[in-house]
This record gives sequence, structure tokens and C-alpha cells, in this order.
Amino acid sequence: MIYDCIVIGGGVIGTAVLDRLARYNMNVLLLEKEDDVASFTTRANSGIVHAGYDCDPCTAKARFNVRGNELMWRDAQELDVPHLKCGSIVVATAEQRDKLEALAQKAAKNGVEVKILDREQTFAIEPNVADCIEYSLYAPSAGIISPYQLAIAYADRAILNGAKIELCSPVTAIKKTANGYLATTPSGEYESKIVVNCAGANGAEINDLAGAEHYETTYRRGDYFVLDNSERKNVHTVIFPLPTAAGKGILVAPTADGNVIYGPTAVDTSDTSDTATTRESLDSIRANVPLSYKCAAFNKCIRVYAGLRTLIGHDFVIKQSDVLENFIMAIGICSPGLSSAPAIAEYIEDIVTGKLDPAKKENTISVMPKRKRLTELSDGEIDALIAKDSAWGRIVCRCEKVTEAEIVEAIHSPLAATTVDAVKRRTRAGMGRCQGGFCGPRVMEIISRELNIPLSEVKKGGGASIARYRVKEVE
Repeated sequence: MIYDCIVIGGGVIGTAVLDRLARYNMNVLLLEKEDDVASFTTRANSGIVHAGYDCDPCTAKARFNVRGNELMWRDAQELDVPHLKCGSIVVATAEQRDKLEALAQKAAKNGVEVKILDREQTFAIEPNVADCIEYSLYAPSAGIISPYQLAIAYADRAILNGAKIELCSPVTAIKKTANGYLATTPSGEYESKIVVNCAGANGAEINDLAGAEHYETTYRRGDYFVLDNSERKNVHTVIFPLPTAAGKGILVAPTADGNVIYGPTAVDTSDTSDTATTRESLDSIRANVPLSYKCAAFNKCIRVYAGLRTLIGHDFVIKQSDVLENFIMAIGICSPGLSSAPAIAEYIEDIVTGKLDPAKKENTISVMPKRKRLTELSDGEIDALIAKDSAWGRIVCRCEKVTEAEIVEAIHSPLAATTVDAVKRRTRAGMGRCQGGFCGPRVMEIISRELNIPLSEVKKGGGASIARYRVKEVE
């Protein structure tokens, strides 16, 4: 088969692009090198939907952030992804008020609604800002979303609308053909009229494989603390310090799933495998959080993690290649990449459909069926579900109150969850206080049973094995 379009990369940008292209009478395919989408940069994203006030005016970041914010809340509703439009504040001391004014001027140029608040107004929105804070810049259009669940939902809807996704398929070569391009992976070759490069940290490498423009790439590691959900009551909005040249600074934010995060740091690195937290970075977060937030509770930490942002110059690179026909790139997507994802996808949709002029499909799925989550159900609803399926009465993850039925549903979703980490991203089983210490073995047993594979073949994620063999083997 010759595909109309191949999307390379299964992060939030690639899955959003695939979701939009799947609405047309085209054969579209996404190639992802890992065993699930949202497995690298997207899984470690802070989940902040930025308003767009701090982007330099007239840049791609400003354009796509502001438009992406507008589209995000619609997409989240349609896809049934956890989200909250809670607003954000940038906090400042009395001596820093002029810097808030400068941000407000940027916001005006970008068309973003903001307001400078005094101490009393700030405390009305967020009573737990640090005592030294006298002013804040309030952006009501900001909020939070689950980044990995967003990417997974885009992928699921794309599949239901006819798209295909090949996991465990890193692209190792791209050759120009009479019909377009031939992408080679360890599992096979795929030919397509158009290629869209959304490969994240490997975006420049994919460009080089195809013979497109070469871009020097740098990376910036961001370390985070994740706090127990008991801390959620203390954080009402996203709390930013004043931004610096290194980024938006170390924030305090609720998550869409009920936790609180502190971070990220901004550590330059040249190593795409540099996702291990360091003592120096975590100490930096410990030192900076109290400058903006007076309820720092590092003793409630349940996990630390780090992710990588990819930088190519000072702006996103989203364009049709100047040297290759029908080769489109969306690379160098650092912050505010998540917020920009729906708008980037919309833009690439226009480029691809402008080239191929396909008709729109009839009867595509726009609104995904609402997922049943135990924590959102009434007692009566739970009783009714248990009467039909006893798996709703078996709680597997005690911390997050996830049932066996929810895990089974994830395993058999359009983009099947076949690893422990994939189940975790879809259901939150393993994301609570014990971090999978209690539910992990049970999740493995359910995956083994549902996929009809030996327990020793159940992977954690990324190809990592968990159970190699039984402790008491029988010859």
C-alpha cells in the first residue's frame, strides 16, 4: 500500500496531526519508535495549558500557543480527557512589578487577556502564595490537562476514524521514490506521498535521514517533584515565578489527575537519554518553590522524574521543507508545545489537504464515548455496573481506586495498552502513593490473561522486563 501521509512520532504533536488527517478520505499512518504513544517528552510534560502572554510577539510560539489554547478546551471535552481551566498567575514582589507590566504588554500584542492583581486580589485567587508576594499577573485562559491522556485520546480517535499506528517502529532510513518517500523500520517498509516529521527529540535526525534541512539541536532537562493528592487542596491555580531566558521557571501547579507538581528545572544537555533526576536539580527546586509558595510540602513527595525539551534556535520549526517536496516538519517543539499542539495539527492539516485535496469522510467520530472512572461514579452507578460485570467490584489500584474493569478496558482500547506503563498512563493504576508497589503484580496478571501471554512476557514499558521466570521453576 502507498499511504497518502505518514506521520513520524507519537507524541502529542504527532497524534494530534494524525487525528486531524484521519477525518479525510486518505490512508494515513503514524510510526512510533516506542511501544506506546506519549512515551518520551509528552509523558514528562507538566500538563500546563499556557495562555500565551510570555511568548515573543510575531513568533510561531506566540501564534500557535494562543490558537492552541482556544482549541484545547474543545478537544479536551470531545476526547473526555481530564482537564481544568483554572487560570495561572505570575507572582512578583513590589520591586518586580515593572516586569509584570512588561509581560502584560507582550500579552496585549499576542491578544491574550491578562490582569495585574494587587496582594489582596492575588490572595483571593491563590491564598498560599509566599508572604513576600505583592502583585501577580493573572491569565484566566490558562489551565491544566493530562498530557499523556490527551495524546492517547488523539490516537484512539484517529484509529476509530480509520488511521493506522505502528508501534516499536523507529525510522532508520527515508528514501525518495517516484511516489513520494519510502520509510524503513525494523518491522518493514512504508511508502507514502507525504511525510510529516513530528519526531520530537529525534526530529533533526529524521530530517537528516530524508535529506531535508539540517538543524543543530540542543536539549534541556526538566526535573520535577510529584506530591501526593492530599496536597491538591492547597493549590488552586498554576503559580509561576517571573520567566527567565532559561524558561518559565520553577512552578507550583495542580495536575489534572489530582496531584501537585513542583518544577521544572532547566538543565542544558546534549544527551537524549539524560532523563535521570539529580540531587543538584532537586535541591534547586527545594530552594525556589518557597519563593513563590508558602505551603511547600516536600515530605509529601511520592515521585521525582525528569523529561527533555528539544530546542532548535529560539522558535518552533513548523514548515514545508524548502529542499524536499511533500516533506513537512514540526520540530524543535519545546514549551509551549503541549498548549500549541491542536493549532500545530490544524496548520499541518491545511498543508496536507492543500496538497492532496481529499474529501472529508462522512460520519467520523468527533465526541469520544465518556469513560467510566470509579472515582467519578455514584454508588448507584457502581452497583449497576457490578451487577453487569463483577470486575467493577474488584479494586486493583488502592491508591487511585482503579478497578479491574477499567484496566481491561484499557487493554482492549483502540490503541491497546499492552504494558504496565501503558495501563498506568490510561488508568492511573500505579501512579498513587505506593507507585505500583501493591497493584503492579496484579496489573501484570491481568495483562497476561487478557493478551494470552506468559507473565514473563509482560513488559514494564520501553521493552523492559519485570518477571523473568518463576522463583520455583519446575523442570
